[in-house]
Amino acid sequence: MYQVKCIGMLTSGGDAPGMNAAIRAVTRAAIYNGIKVKAIYRGYKGLITGEIKEFQTQNVSNIIQQGGTILKTARCMEFLTEEGRKLAFETLQKEGIDALVVLGGDGTFTGARIFSQEFNIPVVGVPCTIDNDLYGTDYTIGYNTALNTIMEAVDKIRDTANSHERLFFIEVMGRDAGFLALNSAVASGAEAAIIPEIQTEVDQLEELIQRGFRKSKNSSIVIVAESDATGGAIGVAERLKKEHPEYDARVTILGHIQRGGSPTASDRVLASRLGAAAIDALLDEQRSVMVGVVNDEVVYVPFNKAIKHEKDVNESLLDVLKVLSI
Repeated sequence: MYQVKCIGMLTSGGDAPGMNAAIRAVTRAAIYNGIKVKAIYRGYKGLITGEIKEFQTQNVSNIIQQGGTILKTARCMEFLTEEGRKLAFETLQKEGIDALVVLGGDGTFTGARIFSQEFNIPVVGVPCTIDNDLYGTDYTIGYNTALNTIMEAVDKIRDTANSHERLFFIEVMGRDAGFLALNSAVASGAEAAIIPEIQTEVDQLEELIQRGFRKSKNSSIVIVAESDATGGAIGVAERLKKEHPEYDARVTILGHIQRGGSPTASDRVLASRLGAAAIDALLDEQRSVMVGVVNDEVVYVPFNKAIKHEKDVNESLLDVLKVLSI
């Protein structure tokens, strides 16, 4: 029987609100179960360079409400190489680390899966990304906070849109996933959302124009997902200006404001549940899995599925948006 006595914990990829709450949960759940915790700073880069510190319960006091990650995060091209991963494994051996808990998104889990296979070390992933694009979990840590941040920003922009009787294209994050765009559009009462998932099926901009989406209103808000497929808010606005110069359009790109800030209660609870579940997974001798939540129940999803399978947006929300935007 494989017994975990010491875990390494790192955050990698983009930061997400709730990462610190998850760090707290992983640390305290491990200590509760008699497992030593070593915090690895700056992601896989710190794993290679040995930037590691042992954590006690007091190291994670008063961080549940903080945005960002106290462990920092950094890109590490060296970990993409066999030589880099070998150095990382040597660091684990030197530190006496038996297993890893990695907090991040698909890129983080891709590296973790390869590392686990090469060196036969248990690795469990905790999904932390505002994009909500990981297959196998209803929600990722940080998504709810980002959604609320977008909603609050759009509420403020609408005041200006109404005052000047203008059309606003507001770009939100999500990479190639439209979860933030679609759900924030519904939550903020926007007239439409342009998302990459249906870009090949219909000309979304032309559909908006044909619907006459400004006939009954003096202003309009359209949420646009950042993506090569959509062209982003600037691309959509430039096309509108060229094809329909009668519209007075403005662009707002919310950018990294969506990734910061104190996590919502929902994200704090999710992070606490999944952080504790990561330790449960290691105690159950699981490896190369992501912890997630489906229908409010904790689940364990193989990295292969979480990374390779595409998570579908709820396209029925587009119908709701059309009905409510008249």
